[in-house]
Amino acid sequence: MDAVLHGCDVASTAWTSWHHIEWVKAYQVVARLQTRIAKAAKAGDWRKVRALQRLLTKSSSAKALAVRRVTENQGRKTPGVDQQTWDTPEDKWRAVVALGNKRYKPLPLRRIHIPKANGDKRPLGIPTMRDRAMQALHLLALDPVAETTGDKDSYGFRRERSTADAIEQVRNVLGRPSKSATWVLEGDIKGCFDNISHDWLVANVCMDKGILRKWLKAGFIETGRLFPTTAGTQQGGIISPVLANIALDGLQRELETLPMTRRALQAAKINLVRYADDFVITSSSRELLESTVKPLVEKFLAARGLVLSEKKTKITHVTEGFDFLGWNVRFYNGMLVTQPSKKNVKAFLSKIRNLIEERKAAHQIDVIEALTPVVRGWANYHRSQMSSQRFARCDHEIWQALWRWACRRHPNKGKRWIKQRYFKCLKGRDWRFAIMDKLLPNLCDYRKRPHTKVKGEANPYDPTYDEYFSRRLSRKMEATLEGRRKLRWLWGWQGGVCPICNQKITRDTGWHLHHIVKRSERGSDKLTNLVLLHPNCHMQHHVLEKLYGPAGVSRFK
Repeated sequence: MDAVLHGCDVASTAWTSWHHIEWVKAYQVVARLQTRIAKAAKAGDWRKVRALQRLLTKSSSAKALAVRRVTENQGRKTPGVDQQTWDTPEDKWRAVVALGNKRYKPLPLRRIHIPKANGDKRPLGIPTMRDRAMQALHLLALDPVAETTGDKDSYGFRRERSTADAIEQVRNVLGRPSKSATWVLEGDIKGCFDNISHDWLVANVCMDKGILRKWLKAGFIETGRLFPTTAGTQQGGIISPVLANIALDGLQRELETLPMTRRALQAAKINLVRYADDFVITSSSRELLESTVKPLVEKFLAARGLVLSEKKTKITHVTEGFDFLGWNVRFYNGMLVTQPSKKNVKAFLSKIRNLIEERKAAHQIDVIEALTPVVRGWANYHRSQMSSQRFARCDHEIWQALWRWACRRHPNKGKRWIKQRYFKCLKGRDWRFAIMDKLLPNLCDYRKRPHTKVKGEANPYDPTYDEYFSRRLSRKMEATLEGRRKLRWLWGWQGGVCPICNQKITRDTGWHLHHIVKRSERGSDKLTNLVLLHPNCHMQHHVLEKLYGPAGVSRFK
């Protein structure tokens, strides 16, 4: 039955290949079902939620979007234990057809270890492509429930939320002199992903219990041996962050319903800000945190098989300061100062020095291309806070590392010659590391850009917030495309939407600058001949153009 033609919620089965999928209709079908799931979850109609989730996971549209997600993300070229990846349109289409719950049995994860900031190793399990696609499929049905029932001040691994929102909420609850809380419980959960109780997840997560139990008990393979899993979720699985969020949601409601009078609760100034398994809880007194709040948190976590890390969990006064998500938060001279933490700065400079050390004999262009994304990414992460002093210091440290690199390359040349060879005076500013059209950006060039925190109650699956999130996306993309006038104008002219699939073009989805009339056919680079497309949509357009002839300019007008 062709559901799109008949107007119901089961997706079309009329597609015959990957490039024939009508992405506009696929996104519409899935979005309509997700909206209905969120509405039912908000009303507490869990029977309807489960019925709609089954409908969604069986739809061809959801299966196509799940395969598209796992074949376009950064891990698309990393295989699981079966050593398979889906690189071709034929592989992707076969995956869409074969995806489903019938006789599904997940394979064990491929275990690898990645370095942590403190020098330890973090275990990471890599599922197979089929298991990743199945997780992405069920995530489409589970995420609306998680967003609807989640804590309003939880910001980790959630749509339209980021670390910048979390630190702004910290500023909101600690930034008012004489009116804000003065004590903070810095919480860190010991091995959160590795220790969550399987029984609790199966009993409390609203999704197919059989599929969830299979994922949790899949085990992992390391050094050729199969190891079983008795607790925890797959670190590396697409659905794992959402499962961890669901396990930790509810702590804010527990804190808001402490057995205290309303006036006493207001005077206690208890607030929770959580990003994944890192959280801070504020209060007006140390005794309250020690005697009431911390035991409540421990009891809440114990029901889920989790415990607080004794090493990292501590109670701190705001004048002493604490680190949270790479920032140091401290009340100083009558104001709340949030700036990059010393630990974060040290890690950043260490990475810069290592990149330069690895390129002792490389050309200057290669050094600039290696350092630029690291500098730009770190600056954009911290530019919403008070980072100017740390930026200036880091600029000096980077300059010193580059000067040592340049002097090492030419031990027989004078310093004046080295300076003229590698450092230029541009726009009145000397000592810029540049060559030809390549320039290493300075951190001080990134001026402070205040971040507007997302509303705590905003739900991306609630149609009433569509306009709100559209305005936020516009501001975000204007900042992302700063200094790129042509791309910025095209994005605004298209309303931020890809004309092929009718979905938003964001920094996460990426984009391709497409010429309507090909350059090989004398097409110009003027704005009237350009359009922004998603990378997959751009590929689909050219495949269909070869099959059925030119699509014509009118398609993009």
